[in-house]
Amino acid sequence: MANRVIHFEIPVDNVERCIEFYQKTFGWQFQKWEGGEMPYWLITTGPKDQPGIDGGMLPKRDPRQPLANTIQVEKLDATVKTIEANGGKIVVPKMPIPGVGWLAYFTDPDGNIHGIMEPDAAAR
Repeated sequence: MANRVIHFEIPVDNVERCIEFYQKTFGWQFQKWEGGEMPYWLITTGPKDQPGIDGGMLPKRDPRQPLANTIQVEKLDATVKTIEANGGKIVVPKMPIPGVGWLAYFTDPDGNIHGIMEPDAAAR
């Protein structure tokens, strides 16, 4: 189903310290993802047969980088146009996540950042 939050990202200054915190506090599991150019850890927050979403952790690129939710969409390019037509702004343009899909980031009219993802296993 499209237009649902499917993923979250937690940007951190110290990956090892934060992994330990989330593991000990919530029992989350982490696995380093080897599919991209930047360091990234996939987070499993619980069993797949229970409500909830999984996420990722990455080193901060900016001291003000916020936690971001990613929304799955059917057509990323069309969604970008709709976002802009309704007062949003694309802040990170469309990019491939190899073997996963196409990703972009936008801000809503109040400045909150979100990702949008079009699944596509052929993305490179």
